[in-house]
Amino acid sequence: MTAKKAPARAAAPAPAKSASPAKSAAKAPARRGSAAKTPTSAAKTPTSAAKTAGPAAKTSAATRKAKATPAKTAPAAAAPATSADEPELVQLLTPEGVRVPHPEYDRWVEDITADELRGFYRDMVLTRRFDSEATSLQRQGELGLWPSLLGQEAAQIGSGRALRPDDYVFPTYREHGVAWCRGVDPTLLLGMFRGVNNGGWDPTSNNFHLYTIVIGSQALHATGYAMGIGLDGADSAVVAYFGDGASSQGDVAEAFTFSAVYNAPTLFFCQNNQWAISEPTERQTRVPLYQRARGYGFPGVRVDGNDVLAVLAVTRAALAHIRSGQGPMLVEAFTYRMGAHTTSDDPTRYRTDDERQAWEAKDPIERLRAHLLAEGLADEAFFASLEEESEAMGRNVREAIRAMPDPDRLAIFENAYADGSSLVDEERAQFEEYQASFADVSAGEGE
Repeated sequence: MTAKKAPARAAAPAPAKSASPAKSAAKAPARRGSAAKTPTSAAKTPTSAAKTAGPAAKTSAATRKAKATPAKTAPAAAAPATSADEPELVQLLTPEGVRVPHPEYDRWVEDITADELRGFYRDMVLTRRFDSEATSLQRQGELGLWPSLLGQEAAQIGSGRALRPDDYVFPTYREHGVAWCRGVDPTLLLGMFRGVNNGGWDPTSNNFHLYTIVIGSQALHATGYAMGIGLDGADSAVVAYFGDGASSQGDVAEAFTFSAVYNAPTLFFCQNNQWAISEPTERQTRVPLYQRARGYGFPGVRVDGNDVLAVLAVTRAALAHIRSGQGPMLVEAFTYRMGAHTTSDDPTRYRTDDERQAWEAKDPIERLRAHLLAEGLADEAFFASLEEESEAMGRNVREAIRAMPDPDRLAIFENAYADGSSLVDEERAQFEEYQASFADVSAGEGE
């Protein structure tokens, strides 16, 4: 198929109100540190990062100002929600796949071609196939654990495709779609969950850090890395992915504080999938999560996390805001975890079938498929070809995992103490004896 611009948007019902009141169409500097004259609320309020950062941050911003080059201006702080129950939401594709206009974010996707839209669809389909294969492999005993991203494909592909190669990503343990966008071989993600390595890829080769199991700690790592980038004067951005549950962690609060005070180029990307294991979001916060940013002095926005086009637009805008030297920003992708928290979890014990079915109707893949078909941007040959590619990926994943070595069961006892420990030695001997008992039983059965 030849690349072409997506056709003009059809008229549609008015969208939800913008999560950002920015009115400016002015150009802003591309590199951080420029004193943009855009009349944004973040620049005027005394709680803005520029006024809380202190002399050091102001000096750094002034130093980087000289390097500025023109670029699009990002929206400023999000407008207050009409109520805590119905916060404002940026949406460009309805659940039925209808393109709806948005006064602030249309311009961030006006250059998207039909080829790119089909590419986003392919990204989501293949990411979901990889994820489902990994879940099945865990059930078959090939992996010790697996955290599924089912339902969160648009949040990850939309944000991942908005990044530049020089941006740096700090993921949690569920960002399989972002890893795909960063060029990480999907099969490398499996090694840690099989127990044969502690990561499986070189973070510097793709600017994609190793998965972080400790909840929320990567937000601090991202902030420190971003502070270093700021001191270097580069216009790269650092992205910290985390979930709604992690937003309650002290590490995330500290990361917000340091990023704001030091005007660090940090994009905090929260995938609010409604459930922190078995705790719903409403038990963790009395306000929508994106509004928490306001208390730290930087903008926040909520986007429909099942709308890949809206996520792309909002992430692009947020990155432009960050690159122009205006400090950090929080994006809350409002989505849903359709599967279990991990394969050790049973979500039927704490949520209803009706809730899941309601969110299945907003499926991010089906939404974009409906849009592609309605606008004549894809045909059945495209979908058939993609199905074949998906099947091939499934075979490759199964072959790759079965070619991996079995984990070393005794490795857990190594390097526990620098000088060794008699207690650990005793435990190791007991475990070796226990493991050997299975071999004895197998040998007896063979006779």
